[in-house]
Formats: sequence, C-alpha cells, structure tokens
Amino acid sequence: MTKEQTWSQRFESALHPAIARFNASIGFDIELIEYDLTGSQAHAKMLAHTGIISSEEGEQLVAGLEQIRQEYHQGKFQPGVDAEDVHFAVEKRLTEIVGDVGKKLHTARSRNDQVGTDTRLYLRDQIQQIKSELREFQGVLLDIAEKHVETLIPGYTHLQRAQPVSLAHHLLAYFQMAQRDWERLGDVSRRVNISPLGCGALAGTTFPIDRHYTAKLLDFDDIYANSLDGVSDRDFAIEFLCAASLIMVHLSRLAEEVILWSSEEFRFVTLKDSCATGSSIMPQKKNPDVPELVRGKTGRVFGHLQAMLVIMKGLPLAYNKDLQEDKEGLFDSVKTVKASLEAMTILLREGLEFRTQRLAEAVTEDFSNATDVADYLAARGVPFREAYNLVGKVVKTSIAAGKLLKDLKLSEWQQLHPAFAADIYEAISPRQVVAARNSHGGTGFLQVSKALIAARAQIDR
Repeated sequence: MTKEQTWSQRFESALHPAIARFNASIGFDIELIEYDLTGSQAHAKMLAHTGIISSEEGEQLVAGLEQIRQEYHQGKFQPGVDAEDVHFAVEKRLTEIVGDVGKKLHTARSRNDQVGTDTRLYLRDQIQQIKSELREFQGVLLDIAEKHVETLIPGYTHLQRAQPVSLAHHLLAYFQMAQRDWERLGDVSRRVNISPLGCGALAGTTFPIDRHYTAKLLDFDDIYANSLDGVSDRDFAIEFLCAASLIMVHLSRLAEEVILWSSEEFRFVTLKDSCATGSSIMPQKKNPDVPELVRGKTGRVFGHLQAMLVIMKGLPLAYNKDLQEDKEGLFDSVKTVKASLEAMTILLREGLEFRTQRLAEAVTEDFSNATDVADYLAARGVPFREAYNLVGKVVKTSIAAGKLLKDLKLSEWQQLHPAFAADIYEAISPRQVVAARNSHGGTGFLQVSKALIAARAQIDR
C-alpha cells in the first residue's frame, strides 16, 4: 500500500500489509467493473446535466471511463490489491487518463451508493441471462416430452410404485417448476431495478443532483425513497439467492431422478459417453457425474443464502463493512446456477436416452393398477371405501400366490365381487390406466397433449 491513502489525510500511516490484503475486495469485485464504468458514466453525465461540473468535464470523464473499458477488454487494465477495490482502481486510472478532472467524478457520490448501484446493475443483467437459460432448459424438456406422450413410466410416492404416468407428464412437472423459477426471477428483478445512486454515504448530498436522471440513463424503474435504506438494503440480493436456491432445488430433484433412473436397479435411461465418466478402478462403471455435481452444488447456493441472512440480521443502519461479504456468495451463486442449468440442459438434450422397452416392461411389473380396480367397482355402484378394502384383500392374496392382478382369472375376479366382467383386463392395462386419467392437469394422453401445446405457447411468447 502507498503511504498516502486514497480516502483521507486524517490517517498518519499506511495500513499494515496484511490488513490491506484482508481489507481489499479487488480480487472479487473486479467482476463489477463493467457495471461500475456504466454507472460512473451515468453519474458523470448527471453532474454535467445539473451544472455541478461543466459539459466539457463531463465529456472528458465519460470518454476516460470508456477508455478504461477498452483497456480492460484488451487485458491492459488489471488492478492489484493496492487498488483496494474496483471503484478506487477505476478512479485512479481515470485520473491518470484525464488529469485532475478525474478527481471530480466522485462528487456527490459515496462508495456506498456506488457499490449498491453496481451490484444491482450486475444482478439485473445476470437475472436476464438466467431467465434465458431457464427458457432453453424448458425448451429441451418440451422437445423430449413431445416425443414421449404415450411412453409410460412408473409414478412413485414415498419412492414406492404408485401409478403409471405418461413420461411427458412427468417431464412437464419439471417444466412447471422452471416456469415458476422464471416468473419468480421476474418478480425479483423488479425490486433489483431500483436505483440507490445519489443516496450518498447514508444521508443524501448537498449538491443539486438529479437522481431520476441517472435512474433513467441506467434504465432503473425507480429510485430509493430513503437514503439510509438505499445504501444498506440487500433484500434484493437475498431474494435472488432464495430464487436461485429454488432453481437448484428443482435441478437437484431432476438430477436425483436421473441418477436413480440410470442405475442397474431402475435401468430407465442410458447415459451417453459425452455426459458420463468411468471409474479409475472398475472398468464396467459409467458414472452420472453431471447430475451428481448439480445435486452437490445445490448445497453451496443454500450456504450463500444462509450466509447473506446471517450477515444482514444484526446490522444497524446504514452501511457496514460486513456488506463487502455480500458479493462473493452472490457471484458464486450466479455462476453456479448458470453452470448447472447449462449442464442439465446439455445432459437432457444429448447426454441420455430413455429405454422405452424397459419402461414398457416396468409398468407391468407391479400393483400400480390397484386403484383402477377400485375405481372400476366404484363406477359400477360399489362404495369406494368398500371397493378399496376388497382390492386390498386381492392384492394381499395375489402377492402370496406370486401373481399380478393381470394374471387373475375372470372367475377369481367374480368371486371377489359379481360386478367384475371381462372388460376388467382392459381397464387395468397400463395404457388404459394412464389414458383414463383425463381430468384437467392429469396424466391422460389428451390432457398431456393439451398441456404441451400450452407450454410451448408459454415459452414462445
């Protein structure tokens, strides 16, 4: 660190080198440089617009900031720990480029409202990118679902065979989760898109600034109504981390199913070589690394949410250095969500194949059509609870005899209840069991086809 500190002449000596390193955030907040430059250009234009600086000075500042942007893109601007943070690094380089006028950039602004502005600009941009990735993920789900409307797969509750469903219906459940994620990010984005610029350190400024002018330049929807709140609010970041956590929950649930489906015990899908790895010692292995990593990375996003909540829970107004800790977890969560969405999208698109013959066999191996036997009797006037108990008994005796319901003779059915007729076999066939569930939102083929059309229209809007 230089002997002359950038913040004030109040200090008589430089920071201890270890404390300087501990205090510095340039190692991670360089992520904000594009947004810092954009926000600073808007601030410079506002200073000139309001007459706080001259038009010529405003133009010099904007041009100098743009030069820094180009230098950064070209790899020529790479500030180190002595810069402390990205904001000081930019201001220092700007002064080198334009001279003393560069020192006017920070007029009527604090690092507190500056970093709040940068973070919001960053997160607004990242949310739009994540929403685009969610749409791509949804599109792949639909592509697969449209090919498998009449492919059946065992449905589970408590991870026990429950009722067969359309594979498309199963995949559409994840489409709906992703749709809620997409909409939730839109809600978060509205609260992200509020400008704190002009709140100053905590109390506003004595200069005749125009906060609405900078908000308009930066495409913010509104400005913070309270300067204390503006510099200390991180609700928007917490909300994003909540939304990010739910995205990861949904990806992790799908990942878990893919892991199960690819096992020898299920054999519902085959993993392709492009998205699987082998064992260092067991040559027969093909490991589902992609879904396992997504499942594992979910925990780190949860952790960042918890960390942010703990950071905020005891902070008095207004800005506190603790808030420097908001960025690494936020940046990592953004990168983790984007990488996980991309990986799962690739896995679905080109990394796995459903084993339709195995799935067809799977839905004939159990008693998941038992409810349909009860429904069969109920449709013929037998009270459902009575029918339920009767079917429970026949399942019990069938298991003892090593039979499935489809193996029972008609005479055995009729001994159970005279309402049974020869059409019972069609009623409990897996295809009919699925097709018959034609209530709105159900797994019946007609309903699934309608749901696919609606879903496609939803993402194409």
